[in-house]
Order: sequence, then structure tokens, then C-alpha cells
Amino acid sequence: MEKSFTRRLYRPLIEHHFKEYRQMVFLMGPRQVGKTTLCRTLPGVAESDTVYLNWDNLDHRELILKGPKKIAEAIDLNKARKHPPFLMLDEIHKYSDWKTLLKGFFDTYSHYGEIKIVVTGSARLDVYKTGGDSLMGRYLRYRVHPFSCGELITSSPFEGKIRPPSKLNDDEFNALFTFGGFPEPLFKGEMDFYRGWSQLRLQQLFYEDVRDLTNVQEIKQMELLGAIISQQTGSLCSYTSLSKKVRVSIETIRRWLNTLRLMYYCFTIQPWSKNITRSLLKDPKAYLWDWSLVPDKGARAENFIASHLLKTCHYWTDKGEGDFGLYFLRDKEKREVDFLVTKNDIPWFLVEVKQSKQSLSPDLTYFFKMTGAKHAFQVVMDAPYEEVDCFSYDRPIVVSAKTFLSQLV
Repeated sequence: MEKSFTRRLYRPLIEHHFKEYRQMVFLMGPRQVGKTTLCRTLPGVAESDTVYLNWDNLDHRELILKGPKKIAEAIDLNKARKHPPFLMLDEIHKYSDWKTLLKGFFDTYSHYGEIKIVVTGSARLDVYKTGGDSLMGRYLRYRVHPFSCGELITSSPFEGKIRPPSKLNDDEFNALFTFGGFPEPLFKGEMDFYRGWSQLRLQQLFYEDVRDLTNVQEIKQMELLGAIISQQTGSLCSYTSLSKKVRVSIETIRRWLNTLRLMYYCFTIQPWSKNITRSLLKDPKAYLWDWSLVPDKGARAENFIASHLLKTCHYWTDKGEGDFGLYFLRDKEKREVDFLVTKNDIPWFLVEVKQSKQSLSPDLTYFFKMTGAKHAFQVVMDAPYEEVDCFSYDRPIVVSAKTFLSQLV
């Protein structure tokens, strides 16, 4: 695939942020999704004006531990008054007192030459709940996802939420589905490389990130939980069933699942219950950030769509378009629709995923009426691209995944 993965749709967001706001940028996302590359290739950011400190680098760690004053000296504040510097702190959340460090530096030095501060992390920056005062009001967050159909088509911003439909090359669509959306394996497009890369990434996640950021000792059992989740992606997460399979308590399963969410291994979505008669109220569904790890093709297709929807909801929310949420629908009569996207807590559109074209799901029609959503889509993975605006319809319709996903982020 001959596209550069340095041009990301997040670039305009960060550029706009530093033009309009003084707060730090918190860039959150999975390991190897491209956060560091994104920051280090921003237009107008000269290497000579950049101070890059990575907690995993022992020399950098020594400087960080000396505190805000030493970091400020590394930036050279006299020079900063003429050329706004760019400070990037990578994996800083692994430092137990990182919040105090950031608060102290920001409050003391952020006014010097309008220093641009980016904090990145491959685990969520709220992993640690202790140490330091609140950073409220001192940062804005932006969540970086793997590549999607929409971002492969164009990384240019689009005014408004819904894009016009645009065709993605079939080979690129298939590569995205097969290799996942992480830049290196996607653009390399080689199965041998992909297998080695995936294995190494999982080892780093379970045996480095989990070890460094948590008190979990039973890494093998947590790894087993991760494997089970990949095999039952899209199914209801029964904590009781999982506890029996992994042989730990239900409370431990809850805690470990939350840890895997914080480490960007998986994400969960909750059932939507408002205005739904006899709605399911508790168990969530889990999906992987890297859908390529899902072995079953049908389950991978559902995860593929879920990941695109979550990315879209996060991007729109972080961009300030509103508060968007992702849910699923299921009632006690076992009627079910895979996904519901809400805007400001109001149902907007429903999505049911199918591998091949078939008659419209009666459950989709039922919940379309029940929720009062504006749109409802039965998204078909195997259907060819069609030049049609899915969001121009105010009734349930069958649409191609290639068309539908091209209109999202």
C-alpha cells in the first residue's frame, strides 16, 4: 500500500489546538498506533525547537526525575521567547508522580514563549489514581485510533460530520480488514511481518505494560482472558462464565477487563436502555482495538464496524461536535441490534452488521421505531461499493460496508 502513514486526520486537530488554546495536548491511543510519529512530523515544528523526552529512555528518565526546572533548562527559555518550543513527553504516565510533574511545569513555565506541550501514552493517562493535584483545565485530550476506511480515503478534514461517499480501492479495503489498522503491518502488507509484529506487540502489552502499570502477578491468566475475549468478540461478557474459564473470582475478572481496556487491548460497549421496553440492563459486549486478532470472520466483521464507529464517536467528540456515544440494543425477548450511535444522549442511527446481503432485519426495524433514531443501516460486508449517500435515507436500509464506512471518519 503506497500511502504515507505520517499524514493523519489528527494532524489538523492538533494544529488547530495550538493555534487556539494554551492547554497541553493529551494524545491517547494504543501502542504503535503512530502517536509519536504524528507529533514529530507536524508541519512547522522544527527538530531544533523540539525537546522529546521518553520515560522508557533511561537518560530521559533521569532528566524527568530532576523535575520541572531541569526540563525548562533543556528547552532553553531564552530561546523560547523567540521561537515557540515543542515539548513532547512520551509514556510519562509510567512515572507514579507524573501529574504533579506536569502541573508544576505547566503552571510555572507554560507562558514562556507559548510552549507547546504534548503528552502521549500507550495506556490511558488516568491509569494512576493517586499522586498529584488534578490537571483539570490544563489539558485537552485527543484519542488516536488505527487507520480506518475514511482515513485511508483522505486525511483532510471535512466540514460537518458526515462525508459524501467515496470509493476505497478493494485491495486497500481487504488489507485493512486482514492486517488491521495499525500503520506498520497495514502498509507493509506482508503476512509474515504481520504475524511477527502482532506477537511482539501482545508480548509487550502483557509482559511490559501490564507489569509496569499494575500490580497484577498472574500475567498468564490475564493473557488467557485476552485470548478468550478475542474468540468471543461481540458476545455478551458474562463475568461468571469468564471467571470459571480463567479460574479467578468475578471481581478479578471485572478488574482485569478494566485493565485491558486501559491498556487499549479491548473496548466495551454498554446496552442502551432508555425508552426500551424490557431492555437488557447489565452485561457489556467487548471488542478488540486490533480487529485482525479476531479469528472468526463474522465476528471480525462486527469488530471491524465497531472500531470504525468508536473512532468516529471519539473523533467527533474530541473535535467538539457534540457528545457521541456507542451502544448496542438487546431486550429480554432477545431482539438485538449490533450498534446504536447517540448524539448528546439522543439516538441518532442504528447499525446491524451482516456478512452477505439478505432481507432487512425485523429487529432493526423494531428498534428503529422504538428509539426514534433518524437512520438505520443493515451494513453488508460482501456488497460492492455504491455511489449513494446512506444518511439521506430516513428509513431502515441495506447498505454496503464499503459505502457506509467511507462516510465516517
